[in-house]
Amino acid sequence: MSTLARPMSLHVEHLADRRRFEAVVEGESCVADYLLSGDVMSITHTEVPARLGGRGIAAALTEAALEHARAAGLKVRPLCSYARAYMQRHPETLALLA
Repeated sequence: MSTLARPMSLHVEHLADRRRFEAVVEGESCVADYLLSGDVMSITHTEVPARLGGRGIAAALTEAALEHARAAGLKVRPLCSYARAYMQRHPETLALLA
């Protein structure tokens, strides 16, 4: 179950073939990229254009990735500094750590 509310009208899409979670905001792509190795999802990169910062977009992308990992029975290795900090701020996600 989601621990945070996503910003209004933010739609996060899982692009499995590109190993990416993406939201398009004001025509700009915001992403969380990952790699899969066995049952471990390594979140490698989260990017939100600077002008869109501070709206909770990176949190929503990270939350979507973690929800996917939980539902798929995956463990998570947060290689991205944002994903690592997000998980530290949300101890309910720490059980997902690889």
